[in-house]
Amino acid sequence: MTDRRRHHDMGGLEDGPVEIKEHTSEPWEKRVDAIRSLLSDEQRNMLSVDELRRAIEDLGAEAYDRYNYYERWMAAMTNILLEKKILGVDELGRKMAEVEARQGNKPL
Repeated sequence: MTDRRRHHDMGGLEDGPVEIKEHTSEPWEKRVDAIRSLLSDEQRNMLSVDELRRAIEDLGAEAYDRYNYYERWMAAMTNILLEKKILGVDELGRKMAEVEARQGNKPL
């Protein structure tokens, strides 16, 4: 039988000690959390916790390792909105260009 463990599933694997440290949330991380809350509230009901978890797990090994916690949330929420056709690729590209222009061409 082959191992069907997906990349994100690390339960039971050998590893070193867990580093526990305080984390002060950055403003952008708070915005990502607020967006998730709004998308999943009773009024909008655009995504569920299960959908978010599935979309995070579907990011693939490279993206999963490269992104931090809130970057995974943002990528997963974006993918869900694209899947459900709530957001279009062209619209997303335009909005990203607008944000980048406001940031003075600094990478997001």
